Parts: sequence; C-alpha cells; structure tokens
Amino acid sequence: MRRFWLGGNWKMHGNMAQAHALSTCARKLAQTELPVQVVIFPAFPYLQLAAQCLQGSKAMCGAQDLAYQPPGAFTGAVSGEMILDVGCQYVLIGHSERRHVFQESHELLTRKFARAVELGLRPVLCVGETLSQREAGQSEHVVHAQLAAVLDVFGPAALRGAVLAYEPVWAIGTGKVATPEQAQAIHAHLRSIVRNHDANLASSLPIVYGGSVKASNASSLFAQPDIDGALIGGSSLDTLEFTAIVEGAKDLAG
Repeated sequence: MRRFWLGGNWKMHGNMAQAHALSTCARKLAQTELPVQVVIFPAFPYLQLAAQCLQGSKAMCGAQDLAYQPPGAFTGAVSGEMILDVGCQYVLIGHSERRHVFQESHELLTRKFARAVELGLRPVLCVGETLSQREAGQSEHVVHAQLAAVLDVFGPAALRGAVLAYEPVWAIGTGKVATPEQAQAIHAHLRSIVRNHDANLASSLPIVYGGSVKASNASSLFAQPDIDGALIGGSSLDTLEFTAIVEGAKDLAG
C-alpha cells in the first residue's frame, strides 16, 4: 500500500470564516485508516484557529515560514516556539516565493531548516527551478544545489521526519503544470541524491509535487513511482477541489 502526503498551502489568502471552513474540510478528509496524511498551511493569523479545528483529528497544521532566531527582539518575525505553541507540527522552508520574491538565500534557508529540526517541527523543504533555468537544461543542477545546501551541512539525518517538495517555479500559480514524466524525472533525481547518502531514508522520504495541482491532473501525477503526494496551492482554497484531490489519493493508496 502506498503512502501519500497532501499539503494545502493557503498562502496570503482567506479570512476567519474561510479558515474555519477549510480546516473543517481537512478534518473530515482525514477521517480514514488509509495512509494519506493531510496537512494545511494557513497564513499566520489563522494558525491557532486551524490548529484548534484539527485538534484530535489525523489532519495536521503547519506554518508557511519561521524565523531562525530564538524568541527575542525581532519585530515582525514569528518564532518556531510560537508555531509549536499554537499547535503546529510542520513548517514550510524555502517555498519558491520565499526564494524568489523575498530573495532568501541557501544560507538563510538552511538556518531556518536547522531551527525547525532543533525544535521538533517537521520541515517541508521546497526546491525548484525557474522557466529560464529549465530552458537552459539546468533543472537537475538547480534542485541538487538547493537540496545540497541542507545535506552538506547537516547530513541525511536532518531529513528524517521531513518532506521534500519539488515546485517548478514556472508552474506555480500559472495554470501550467509539469507533465507527469517531467515531474517524475526530477523526483527520481532528488531521490537518487538522498540515496547516495542513505538508501533507507531515500525509500521512506516523501517527495511531493507542487505547481498548479488540480483534481484533473493529480491522479496522473500520483501514479508516478517517485511522486508521493502534493503541496497544493490555489486548489486547497476550494473545498470541492481539495476534497477531490485527497479522495483520488485515497483511491490510489487503497
């Protein structure tokens, strides 16, 4: 039986009513014995509400970012301790928007990753190339460098309990999606990098796809041997669409 990991990243969207509705939906979707892990990533103001809605369920909650510093005088930042305190289990590290919009470096993201691991949060490490990098044939080189920034400092042990998310930047919020074969090729490459460090970890590490995932294309992506689920953006804000994606994964898992 396959295992799937499905994350809903709400980004900077929503309000209190929508957060409650989406969290309630995630709670219902997690009511199964099948090996499908559902995780939602609300914006910071709605984390506590979402975590409370999910309390006692199999669905989990994560934050979209964290500060690498411990609590202190860092106005506007949110510490990992705060994220844990409101009931989160996961945190996104290096989402493409953090890398390319906010210009976060490998070094900074590695420090955030280390902070998450230190506190017992499960990091979702995001990697992916831009359209120009893909067209230049640099996709494998780019994702290798992004993953190596963590592996070379902390070794494979840091990935235990983590999730690796491949998000081609050119497919996020554009309506474009990597073909199943394109996504599978990068996922297989990422798994081979981890396998070179630790074969057992490579076989158990969830590697998920993110980039305009919809109910209409999710099943073909999940059918690929190295795609273990998805980090879902816009479709996770639509309860019907998100439900269809999760139910499709349950069918494949069962």
